[in-house]
Amino acid sequence: MKTPLLIEQHFHGCYGVDFNTAGVEEVLEVCQKLLKEGIGFIFPTLVTDSVENTKRQIRVIKEASARQTKDMAKICGIHLEGIFLNPEKKGIHDEKYFLSPTVENFKLLEDDFIKIVTLAPELCETELFEYLHHKGIKIQAGHCMGGNLNRCDGVTHMFNAMSGISHRGSSTALSALINDNIYTEIIADGVHVSDDALNLLFKAKHLDKILLISDCLPCTHSEVKEFEFAGSKIFFDGEKATSATGTIAGSTKLLPDIIKILGQKEMFPQQYILNSYKYHNLTPVGEVEWDDKFNITRITL
Repeated sequence: MKTPLLIEQHFHGCYGVDFNTAGVEEVLEVCQKLLKEGIGFIFPTLVTDSVENTKRQIRVIKEASARQTKDMAKICGIHLEGIFLNPEKKGIHDEKYFLSPTVENFKLLEDDFIKIVTLAPELCETELFEYLHHKGIKIQAGHCMGGNLNRCDGVTHMFNAMSGISHRGSSTALSALINDNIYTEIIADGVHVSDDALNLLFKAKHLDKILLISDCLPCTHSEVKEFEFAGSKIFFDGEKATSATGTIAGSTKLLPDIIKILGQKEMFPQQYILNSYKYHNLTPVGEVEWDDKFNITRITL
């Protein structure tokens, strides 16, 4: 099987590097390693933090982008996952830093390098939807309870940290399944979502509206077993990473690892890779060759 290079639009770090604390050289080193994994485009994702720290890391990632060379995965912009979320679905995020999703609060950290914003649509004022769309920023519903997704482009890590499917009333997950205009991120790492839930998504959604993501953490592809993330101590047992209270913090696999998992379950069409190109209006580039066990055998730039 041959595919274009992969696009990773939602991940917090890997190889021991956390995008919320990384320096420029660390970001560049990650980009260099990721291209060797078949990942050609990335949107480093920032978890909830103070406005000051978030602005600092935006500057760091922008500077890294300006210094990139051809042997690196291209930084396409930042995915801002934190700050404008619903405390009832906070997950691992530190709610002390949450702000109301308003235009005024977005302007506190606004930057033209922010390309995706995850927010709770039920808490969001109409003006912010309009403002972000005018700026060309993708709006994704995540860490939320709301069922009205009409002003959103997609949902963040489907089924996780959102109101689930109910046969009475609306919910985020149900609305995402039945709204044909909505793209759905999914973490198909075998930990975050069961095979039954994956099959439901794959059957209910149009094939071209599914986005594979990793949502991976700094411990991914590293020797790190304990680390600080989003203000919590995280423990990695070799399969999943959780807080001391058992909250799953994110995945521990890169996107090629997840494709291998899906491929071996016969649940992976190549369309899933092309969908990310369409979502971000990018032209497919490069070539990744996979063997029949979904191991990467060759990467052509």
